[in-house]
Amino acid sequence: MIKYIILAVLGIIILSFFGYDLRAIIEAPTTQSNLNYAWSGVEKVWDYVKGPVTYLYRNVFIGIIWQAFVHNLGRIDAGAPTEIENAGKRLIHIGDQPYRPIGE
Repeated sequence: MIKYIILAVLGIIILSFFGYDLRAIIEAPTTQSNLNYAWSGVEKVWDYVKGPVTYLYRNVFIGIIWQAFVHNLGRIDAGAPTEIENAGKRLIHIGDQPYRPIGE
C-alpha cells in the first residue's frame, strides 16, 4: 500500500517537473465531460450486474467460502485437524481392502 502512495507522489512530482498542472487538467470542461460520460457507463454496467454480483458475494463468498474459512481457523486454533486434513485421512485408506462384490 505504501509503495503505491510513494509511486503516486513520484508521478505527481514528475508531471509537475514537466510543467503539467493537474488542477487545470482535472477542472477542464473536456475532462469533466469525459469523466461524467465514463461514470454514467459504470453506473449502467453496475445496474446490469448488481444482482448477480451481490448474490455471489452474499451466498457464495460469505455463505460458503468465508464461513468454511472461519470454521477451519477455529479448528486450527483448537489444535484439531481441518476438514481437508480429515478428508485426506479418509482417502488414504481407500484401496486397502481388495475389491469384493456387494453380494459377498
